[in-house]
Amino acid sequence: MTTHGQVLRPNPPERARSDRRGAGGPAEVMELVTSIREELLEVAEGWRPWVQGREADRDASARNLLQYLALRGRDLRDVQESLIGLGLSSLGGIEGHVQASVEAVQHALQALGPCAGEPAPQRGVIDFAHSRELLAIRTDALLGRAPRGRPTRIMVTMPTEAASDPALVRQMLMAGMDCMRINCAHNTEAEWRAMRDNLRVAERHTRCRARVIVDLPGPKLRTGPLAPQPTRDKKGDYLRLRVGDRLILCHAAESASLRPDDGATARIGCSLAEAFAVTAPGHHVWLDDGKLGGIVQSVERDAISLRITSAATNGSKLRAGKGINLPDAMLDIDLLGDHSQDALRFAVESADVVGLSFISRAAEVRRVSDYLDERARPRTGIILKIETRRAFEHLPGMLLAALGSERPAGVMIARGDLAVECGYERLAEVQEEILWLCQAAHLPVIWATQVLDSLAKTGRRSRAEITDAAMGVRAECVMLNKGPRILEAIAVLDDILRRMERHHRKQRPLLPRLHASDYVHTES
Repeated sequence: MTTHGQVLRPNPPERARSDRRGAGGPAEVMELVTSIREELLEVAEGWRPWVQGREADRDASARNLLQYLALRGRDLRDVQESLIGLGLSSLGGIEGHVQASVEAVQHALQALGPCAGEPAPQRGVIDFAHSRELLAIRTDALLGRAPRGRPTRIMVTMPTEAASDPALVRQMLMAGMDCMRINCAHNTEAEWRAMRDNLRVAERHTRCRARVIVDLPGPKLRTGPLAPQPTRDKKGDYLRLRVGDRLILCHAAESASLRPDDGATARIGCSLAEAFAVTAPGHHVWLDDGKLGGIVQSVERDAISLRITSAATNGSKLRAGKGINLPDAMLDIDLLGDHSQDALRFAVESADVVGLSFISRAAEVRRVSDYLDERARPRTGIILKIETRRAFEHLPGMLLAALGSERPAGVMIARGDLAVECGYERLAEVQEEILWLCQAAHLPVIWATQVLDSLAKTGRRSRAEITDAAMGVRAECVMLNKGPRILEAIAVLDDILRRMERHHRKQRPLLPRLHASDYVHTES
């Protein structure tokens, strides 16, 4: 059993139960489903609210999340096959109403024949309708009311031009923007305020509304600035690194050199000194959103030596200011440190919602909530940005911490950094698990990173990007990044989401009338 604030760990191998027994009749299946329900009741009985007197629905959501985790500790595939064979629910898509769904299956099995163990009614259990209602209420509280015909909101990251071009902000609002995202890792405080002010003017002119999302910059590791180099292009200095090359990350930001003929090792600065204390030989390091990868060979007090193991065929360029990911390291940096003070001041003054970059622990969720409470902002929402492997592993505990507060909360699947940290081959699996857990907690999700990115930047759309954007209908909000063609990207995403809403709602496919059925009898 887990209490609030503790990290939830996977079941050890010896406890990972398997229920793959093969199909059976109603009595056999009833026996197994009854054992599942008994385990869910045990979880519910062992759960106690962390603060007495809190909203009952939040406690029920926390209990449902823990029951979902208990359910997914089993291998249910053969149970599902048996249930399908009996014409019953396969227990798929029950994330938001676990116990109620298991009990509904028990009732149905009871009706099929003389099975023992019909469930007694339980109070305070979230059913299907209540699950949808809770998620809708919490989504409205965090992201605002959805536009008619499109329950999935659109969040847009502000370009620098939004600070000086009120017409651009007005056009974005009219095109379908529901949330303005101000990324405080870029621009100045004066520009953030100008973006906010331009939105307020646009709201008055259009009678449309948008939430202001202020993203804290977070303690992101980046490469340091380069000293002037003999190799340059129109974007400036760079290192070209190939597989097998050696690269040293060091404190000295200007210590970098191109791979020269004399065999000297390339060097580049690292923005956070804390990285040197937590990195160890054998750790993986990824640079520039995964374009370059390496293995740590040795670590000294002020230098981390890497051997490059992943790069483009002809080498990859590495410039200053590019991201560094340390997926194997336990990097603990104050989320509310000096790097976030300007953004925090602006967020307290202006934000409807605060985006928590690189958050990874339940204690940090509570600390940010307490920080906002102390500044009389009890209704300011928070978004947990899941962008590291550590954050993904600690997500259940962070969801419980978010439910333990009375403020609106949601989760952003920051798929760029998450793909680098967890591996691109695992991204599809990881983002599915995040969607399931958030649905079990009845908290909204933002589908983020590179949605329609080529369209926003170049005006060209790809089949893969259109398909990815359509998948965003399973979340409550889809985020677009900035680009010269952002207005076109907003319009295209608005159209895609409206079309897909007819066919899909969250994890549940819908079955509207297919136009293809019109042509069944026209073929010869």
